[in-house]
Amino acid sequence: MHQKVVITGGPGTGKSTVIAALENQYTCMPEVSRSVTREAQNRGIDQLFLHDPLIFSELLLNERIKQYQQAEEFTDQTIFFDRGIPDVMGYLDYLGVEYPEQFRRESFERRYDRIFMMPPWEKIYQTDSERYESFDQGLLIFEKLKSTYSGLGYSFEIIPEASVDNRIEFILKAIES
Repeated sequence: MHQKVVITGGPGTGKSTVIAALENQYTCMPEVSRSVTREAQNRGIDQLFLHDPLIFSELLLNERIKQYQQAEEFTDQTIFFDRGIPDVMGYLDYLGVEYPEQFRRESFERRYDRIFMMPPWEKIYQTDSERYESFDQGLLIFEKLKSTYSGLGYSFEIIPEASVDNRIEFILKAIES
């Protein structure tokens, strides 16, 4: 039996950097929103999440479900996810967009074993062609994500602001305990 571990938080908190470092020793499922965004940009839609958040989120939900199903096939002890299925709801809640019950059902049916959250960290925060949110918006998104995971019955641990190595050490110590 393996454990599924989500690393989540608002945009620009260092999640993907930590996941990339964990890939040296663990199976990791990458963030899929950037590929969905790039695909839409190739079709001429600059920010699909802003243009049609529900379509964007349905695409994300499907991709995250695929990742979850792929993880079921691995024999690794620990599998890390750069965001989980519930993140889709958290972002839609941030925008105030209603979504089908399927989103909540998928989040309840496909459970993770551990959740780690990275709070916004202004020192490392940057925008880019796929990350358009301001730091203050990142704070609001973080609060919505915390509320979403809590509402689904998850407890989570906050990863402190620290070097990548220290963040990984924090996560691995927590998993081993």
